[in-house]
Amino acid sequence: MTTGRRRFLLRAGAGAGAALVLSGCQKVLETAPVRDLALSLDDFTMRSQRLVTDRKALAREYAPSQMSPFFRPNGSRTVDRPEYQRMLANGFADFRLTVGGLVQRSLQLSLAELMELPARTQITRHDCVEGWSAIGQWTGTPLKLLMDIAGVDRSKARYLLFQCADEIGGVPYYETIDLVEALHPQTILAWRMNGQMLPEMYGAPLRLRVERQLGYKHAKFVMGIEAIADYRTIRGGKGGYWEDSADYEWWAGI
Repeated sequence: MTTGRRRFLLRAGAGAGAALVLSGCQKVLETAPVRDLALSLDDFTMRSQRLVTDRKALAREYAPSQMSPFFRPNGSRTVDRPEYQRMLANGFADFRLTVGGLVQRSLQLSLAELMELPARTQITRHDCVEGWSAIGQWTGTPLKLLMDIAGVDRSKARYLLFQCADEIGGVPYYETIDLVEALHPQTILAWRMNGQMLPEMYGAPLRLRVERQLGYKHAKFVMGIEAIADYRTIRGGKGGYWEDSADYEWWAGI
């Protein structure tokens, strides 16, 4: 088990609230030099792993007989916002995924339009920071295909920002990944799970599946995608809800 993974499990056991109690340490972590050092170390870990791992290497895929009898849900199970509940009630008929930022063409795609595009089905293992795992089948639109349609500006964009419908403690959920993971063949926006339309508790209508990353990177209830140059200008500057609120590492490679 890597040092980073041990830190993940210790944080999960202690809970996010415990981290906030350590106000003295938190103030040190929030200073610009220390924060920049932490981000640099995170980037170093990512680059080091990629030096010894093929960037195009596939996560292991499994046979249908190996699928978990129950796939434990993680994160938010539902979204209380009225606009989401209205979309859920009508089968997401009026849902539109927005794609923008550093792209040549902004997109607004319905769920039906996404499902008409070429899709990928994969049976993979979900590894949660809390220490459990489950194997499930996912079908969805390859993220690379959407980026090709939108014409992502690879000379400027380095990351994708995922804007989600759910909130935790009143704070909107978000996540970021870099273009290497975004353009990987197994990275999809899943709209089907285990042969059925993606259930609400697993992130309907769209869930990011980025199979070479830990579970908290797999954003649920995805409403919008934005190509950006730097995640450090977003929210708390660490690249995601849990990265900001509980000091999870941005690089969550398995």
